[in-house]
Formats: sequence, structure tokens, C-alpha cells
Amino acid sequence: MNQLTSLLGIDIPVLLGPFGGMSSAELTADVSEYGGLGAFGLYGYDAERIGQAFAAIRARTARPFAVNLWLTGDEPAISDAEFDTFVEALRPFFDELGIPVPSRPARFLPTFAEQLEAVIASEPAVISFVYGVPPAEVVDAARARGIVLLGTATTVDEAVALERSGVDVIVATGMEAAGHRVSFLRVPEESIVGTFALIPQVVDAVRVPVVAAGGIADRRGVRAAFALGASGVQVGTAFLATRQSAANDAHRQAIAEASADASVLTRAMSGRLARGLPNRAIRSIEAGRVIAPFPIQNWLTGQFRAEAVRRGIGELQSLWLGQAAPLARHTDARDVFDELAAGVPPLEPSDDPPSRR
Repeated sequence: MNQLTSLLGIDIPVLLGPFGGMSSAELTADVSEYGGLGAFGLYGYDAERIGQAFAAIRARTARPFAVNLWLTGDEPAISDAEFDTFVEALRPFFDELGIPVPSRPARFLPTFAEQLEAVIASEPAVISFVYGVPPAEVVDAARARGIVLLGTATTVDEAVALERSGVDVIVATGMEAAGHRVSFLRVPEESIVGTFALIPQVVDAVRVPVVAAGGIADRRGVRAAFALGASGVQVGTAFLATRQSAANDAHRQAIAEASADASVLTRAMSGRLARGLPNRAIRSIEAGRVIAPFPIQNWLTGQFRAEAVRRGIGELQSLWLGQAAPLARHTDARDVFDELAAGVPPLEPSDDPPSRR
């Protein structure tokens, strides 16, 4: 046991990456049952869906797991004419699939306040945050219920800001990672640091445990992360490739066939910078140069991406994957976990207080 495992109440310091919009209760629970920390991304979930997610996970495991929230702030104000312009830029995808273009919704996402209230009421063992520093009242509410807080940093300055806010653990995520670049102090294009340059610098700058994320898919990456001072690892792509994840066959095939240099950083699908496989949708949207701000672009593309997922059309999906995709060689989550656990060094007994759970 080390400080991280004691704090989180887990046996092995391997954390599942929280897939915003692509989490499954099965994979979340399985990773927790294996002795790690399962995670479930709540991006876009309203209070009712949050309650359903908790129920589904808790029906499968009584062990600790994390839920993830995005600190993205208020939705941008756009006119109806601007919305129509963004819709028209994407009309060819709706026409290709034979589905109507969407009308403007009352809101594009549930509010953070609504999500937070539902999460706090459900009292998870861990809440993780991306895109910012949790407000003091959030930290206080979690403290009162013994909930451990994880914050996600892409730079040393972000890690320091998170520690000052009172989070218990920092996930330092390098540019190799799949999905969205969750930078918040500067634009993500100015926050591109590789995992194995970032980890030792963050470890030197903060006192709380640091979890390494990005570019880790097997025991070698785990060993390297610990050698650089990390207390644990968080892994996404290797687990996303397994049958227990919510990825569909086209997405799993993309991971299986990807090369290390195949992925790109793009704003095309969501309006925020993210790493994934370039496909026809990304190339077409980038060529058109009309991309709505987040979360509007993400909502709009989500309307045709859902249909593409149903039909198994990978060229019209968000195929998020990291640079370690070629190392994602297992299709079962148990095999992935065992491979990662094999890289964890013997853990020294911790002198720190046990988990607040």
C-alpha cells in the first residue's frame, strides 16, 4: 500500500480513464473489482441519468469508484443566425445519413450545479474534475462527506493551482493521451507537454500523490511512470479497446489498426482540442473551416455521430485514441489490468492516514 492506494481505498494503483460519453457500468465496476479504481464519465448527464449510472455501477460492485465532471463554465451566447450557420456547415452529414438537421435545443448541456448536486447526493468514493479547479464550496461539500477529489493537470502550473484548491490527488496527463486536452490556465495549444516530461516536474512541484496519464498501455509504461515519481497510473485507450467498454466495433477496430503517429489533435468534432483518429468527418469539417464553439459543436456533431454509431460507420464518429494505441493488444479488461499491474513496483507501507472513506 502507498499513499495513493490508502487514500482511494484500492489495492493496486491503476485507475481507469473516465470516458466522457463512452463509459460503461460494466468496465467501471470490473476495474474496481480487480483492485483498481474504476471511473465513469458524466459528461452530458442530467440528474436522472447520473442516478441511473450510480445504480448500474453499484449493482455490480461495492468497491470504490470515481465519477468525472467537467468544469467548462457557461455556454457561449450565440444568435439563432449563428446557430443556423453552424448547422448548415454540417448538413452534408445529416443528408448522407438521411436524418433531419436538428433544431436548437433549450440548452446544450445540463448545468454543473445540477450535476454536482446529484453526484454529491450519491456520495461516490471519488470525484475527478477536468477543465479547471473545483470551487471552494465544492471542496468543502466533498470534505464533509469523505469524498476524495482528483484534479487533472496538463502543465505544472495547473498542478500547483489544483493542489492549492485542496484536491487530494493530481492526474498529470500528457499530450499523448486520447480524447480532449483538458488544459485550463492557457489554451491547450500552449499546454502540450509529453507525459514523461510532465510527471517528474509535477511530482517536484506538489506534495499530493501524482497519477500519470497519457501514453501508458502496458507494464513498461507503468514502470517508467513510477520511476519518475508517480504514485499510480491512469489508462484510457487500452481499456477502451476491450469488449467491456462502451466503444463500438468500428472504434475498437480503429484502435487495433492505429499506428503511433496516426492520431491528430483537432477541434472539428467538439469545438475543443482533442486527440483522435482523423477520419472523413474530421477532414471535411476542418476543410470547411466553420466550427462552432464548445459545447455547441459537440452537441451538433453528436446528433449525426449517434446515428453513425448505430450503423457502425467509423468515418462519421469521434474515434478518440491515444498515441499508445498500438500497445493496446488485449480485448478483455482483465488482461489489460493484469498487464498494467505487472508493472507496479512493490509498494512501501504508507505512514499516511488511511482513506477518509
